[in-house]
Amino acid sequence: MTSARVTIDPHFVVGAVDRRLFGSFVEHLGRCVYDGIYEPSHPSADADGFRQDVIDLVRELGVSTVRYPGGNFVSGYRWEDGVGPRADRPRRLDLAWHSTETNEIGLDEFATWSAKAGSEVMYAVNLGTRGVLEALDVLEYANLRSGTFWSDRRVANGHPEPHDIRMWCLGNEMDGPWQLGHSTAEEYASLAAKTASAMRQVDPDLQLVVCGSSGAQMPTFGEWERVVLERTYDDVDFISCHAYYEPKGGDYASFLASATDMDRFIDTVVATADHVKAIRRSDKTIDISFDEWNVWYQSRYNDVDKITDVEQWPVAPRLLEDTYSVADAVVVGNLLISLLRHADRVKSASLAQLVNVIAPIMTEPGGPAWRQTTFFPFAVTSRLARGNALEVRLESPEYDTELYGTVPMIDAVATHDPGTGETTLFVVNRSLTEEVTLDIDVTMLGAVQVRSAVSLHDDDMHAANTLADPERVGLREAAAARGDEHTVSLTLPAVSWTAVTLG
Repeated sequence: MTSARVTIDPHFVVGAVDRRLFGSFVEHLGRCVYDGIYEPSHPSADADGFRQDVIDLVRELGVSTVRYPGGNFVSGYRWEDGVGPRADRPRRLDLAWHSTETNEIGLDEFATWSAKAGSEVMYAVNLGTRGVLEALDVLEYANLRSGTFWSDRRVANGHPEPHDIRMWCLGNEMDGPWQLGHSTAEEYASLAAKTASAMRQVDPDLQLVVCGSSGAQMPTFGEWERVVLERTYDDVDFISCHAYYEPKGGDYASFLASATDMDRFIDTVVATADHVKAIRRSDKTIDISFDEWNVWYQSRYNDVDKITDVEQWPVAPRLLEDTYSVADAVVVGNLLISLLRHADRVKSASLAQLVNVIAPIMTEPGGPAWRQTTFFPFAVTSRLARGNALEVRLESPEYDTELYGTVPMIDAVATHDPGTGETTLFVVNRSLTEEVTLDIDVTMLGAVQVRSAVSLHDDDMHAANTLADPERVGLREAAAARGDEHTVSLTLPAVSWTAVTLG
């Protein structure tokens, strides 16, 4: 049997685990909002029309923040359309997704839903077709208590307490030619700098996220980050990263190593940000908000399938409803490992998205809600990753991939909570065929025992949870046991994700 070894030392701290790493993303796209979080006719709907079964699953998932309302949607969004009496709200064309937006749900309703779900709102402003004034208006509406035009409008709309949104995204993917208002780095940087500076005049303690590249494959990647940060550095706190993965051409060996690409992406953006810091001789450090990441089968979504007749654009069509497999869940678990491995600089992240649209939670109108395979590694990691992320020493066999070269078969990260003394190891076996015995060196942890060990794997790596069989895939107890006084041994099946807590 193939073997590997990992050494855990609580002194080798990468950085504190920020709870905002376990954020998600709700966009007015497909059935994410309508028929997803909001379905007034559903048997579980509360007085506000929100599905209680979905709220319960979001709480179980452990989502800390939710980025809203987009996404590509935000670059054509007029936030004022979504506040006030519903009967007075206009229907609008959503050019991003060729849909019709009813505006039944807007900022006030989403803030209400987010509080029920135990999450904080992370709000994106429209810098695609709008700009500084609109950003100031929505900030005033959301965060000022009363006494001004927009804050008094919120009070009159039935929300006397401000929403107090602390984290704001300055637009979305403005480097992308698919984006309404697509611009050059120089054009976007100028607008973002003006908007950030203006918002800080209202509240200097806001946390602001400037748009980085919409993917490492963009031709302007790297240069975009440099130009944007040189112009906005003093007025922003984060730069965004976006990344999606799928097994292109059936290349599962590369797909299972997708975290290798995420690691390189993060390292490059950090290097660029620190380069700007150095040439500016600044004491300030820009962190990363990885506010879109997931497995997404983009090759299944074809522009020719879009409805082009604007008279026929539907409300809440079924779009991007990927069904996720065990292999997809292992990749998601590995991407979480990558985010934790960079906990010193990645302080916020958003799994895109939350319900129905490339999501860990699926719903059927009038019917059930269920957990996709990707739900499990996210929920467990959110619950167990506490305290500090640790740099582990890993000795692993390697294998070859077409996209990323030679990579380790095993990937892992650990977290340690000094308050409770608990340590959790998160580990994946990327091999398509080989079971691996992992020896965990716990010498520096002292006399620890295995508190819990769970794993996600299946004999069929394509197995999935569906409406017809919503519990086909789930967590299993992992085979972890104390070896000698220095070692815990763990068996890792092929294509598996595992979490072991020691205490």
